[in-house]
Amino acid sequence: MIKHPISVAGVLLALFATAGTALVAVTNDLTADKIAANEREALLQSLSALVPADSIDNDIVTDTTIVKQPDLLGNEQTLVYLGRSKGKPVAAVFTSVVPNGYSGPIKLLVAVRTDGTLGGVRVVSHKETPGLGDKIEETRSNWIYSFKDKSLSNPELSRWKVKKDGGDFDQFTGATITPRAIVNSVKSTLMYFNRYGESLFKKTDKAAKK
Repeated sequence: MIKHPISVAGVLLALFATAGTALVAVTNDLTADKIAANEREALLQSLSALVPADSIDNDIVTDTTIVKQPDLLGNEQTLVYLGRSKGKPVAAVFTSVVPNGYSGPIKLLVAVRTDGTLGGVRVVSHKETPGLGDKIEETRSNWIYSFKDKSLSNPELSRWKVKKDGGDFDQFTGATITPRAIVNSVKSTLMYFNRYGESLFKKTDKAAKK
């Protein structure tokens, strides 16, 4: 008895689907480690641009802590990477979030040295307008580099604004909201570190001793 063509097609489709699923699963298993390694390397490069590798001797990618200070860091929970040399604190890199970007939240890496100065700032992701707000990217302009070595006393706190608001930081032509929001976020991150910086490293020290 010859099966109905539609039934045969259904069986073949099911077989192809099963084979395809199995192939995807095998491919994922084979590439998962490679993807994880690539992601780690990319993260390490980003962190090394802010905290030079020769200034620390720990694995900054895994030496981390989580803090909860949404009013200053922009997120309910903020991951912080900790750099150390011979066990002593060198810098903390915050995964701060700018909640009020022009087109939505902007994710940052903000490195703060133990003396309260900035090791630098980088934009991790954003949805700002191409040609205007996207100048926050280091590939689009040098603007993001202007934060390096700044602190709450350089410039003084009242000057942590864009120039249009009477501060020291440049804004972009036709796009003031984006740089204004980032300046405020970086300032808030510095304020957090000024208050709680020492406890960041003590917190992980205690965890390591348990």
